[in-house]
Amino acid sequence: MESFWEFFQNQILGMKWLNEEVGNALSAIGLDIESNVGASIQFFIYDTVKITVLLCVLIYLISYIQSYFPPERSKQILGRFHGVGANIVAALLGTVTPFCSCSSIPLFIGFTSAGLPLGVTFSFLISSPMVDLASLVLLMSIFGSKIAVVYVLVGLVIAVVGGTIIEKMHMENYVEQYIKTAGSVDIEAPDLTIYDRLKYAWEQVVDTFKKVFPYILIGVGIGAFIHNWIPQSWIETVLGSNNPFSVILATLVGIPMYADIFGTIPVAEALFAKGAQLGAILSFMMAVTTLSLPSLIMLRKAVKPKLLALFIGICTGGIIIVGYLFNMFHYFLI
Repeated sequence: MESFWEFFQNQILGMKWLNEEVGNALSAIGLDIESNVGASIQFFIYDTVKITVLLCVLIYLISYIQSYFPPERSKQILGRFHGVGANIVAALLGTVTPFCSCSSIPLFIGFTSAGLPLGVTFSFLISSPMVDLASLVLLMSIFGSKIAVVYVLVGLVIAVVGGTIIEKMHMENYVEQYIKTAGSVDIEAPDLTIYDRLKYAWEQVVDTFKKVFPYILIGVGIGAFIHNWIPQSWIETVLGSNNPFSVILATLVGIPMYADIFGTIPVAEALFAKGAQLGAILSFMMAVTTLSLPSLIMLRKAVKPKLLALFIGICTGGIIIVGYLFNMFHYFLI
C-alpha cells in the first residue's frame, strides 16, 4: 500500500494521475500512445500542464512570503550580520527572491550600491536563481525528496562558499565606479494589508507566467524529443557513467543557455529517464539557471572582467564538484 508521502510525491506533486488521464484521452481519440508520436504528445501535454499548475501555485505562495521581504527590509536584515553568517543569511534570502538570474542582478546592484559587503551580495546572487523554494518542490516531483533537499543544500553551500571567497579576495575595486558611487535611497516599505499581499502575489504569478511560459514550452518540447526519439544508448554514451567527463560536458553546455528552473525541469526529467547520470543532469540545471549568457552580460555592466571571471570560475568549479559528488552518492539518494 502506498504511504502518504509516496502518494503526496507521486499523485500531488508528480500528478501521475494526470499522465494516465491524458493517455486515456489520447487513446479515446484513436492515437496510439505507444508510438513515438503518441508518446511525445502525451509527454508534452502532461508535463506542460503539470509544470504550469505547480508554477502558478508555487509562485503565488512564494510571492506572498516575498511580500514580507522587500529590498529595503532585505538590506536591513543583511546589514545586521557579519562574516560567514551574513553570507548564509544572504543565500537563504535568495531562496525567496526572483526566479531567474537576470531578475536577481538588479537586486544585487542595489545591495552593492547600499554598501553591503561584496561577498554577501554575491552569495545572494548565486543562491537566488539556483535554489529558490520552487525548485525544491519541482525537483521533489521528479527526483524525490532526498535529491531535492540535497540539491538545495549544496546550492546554498556553493553560494556561501563562493561569496566568502570573493569577500576574502577583497575584490571591491573591481566593481564599476557608478555602482560604488550610486549610494542608496532608503525608502520606507509601506505596511501592506493581507489583501495587498494577495494582490501582489497574483500579479507576480501573471508577470512570471508570461516570462517563463515560453521556456516551459521549449523545455517540454526538448524533453519530449529526448524521451521518445533519442535512443537511450546515445544518452548513456554522452551523459552516462561510462563517460568520466559527463559532468563537465553538461556544465559547459548549460552555461550559454538561458532558461530558469521551470524550463530545465522537463529536460532533466527526460534525461534521467534515458539513463543520464544524476550529477550530470543537476550540473546542467545549475549551469543554465546560474550562469546564463544574458545574465552574465548584465552582470558585466556592474563588475569588471576580473571579478566577472572569478564569479564564473567559482560557480563553474562548484557546480562541477557538486555534479561528481552526486554521481558518487547516486545510489544512496535514489
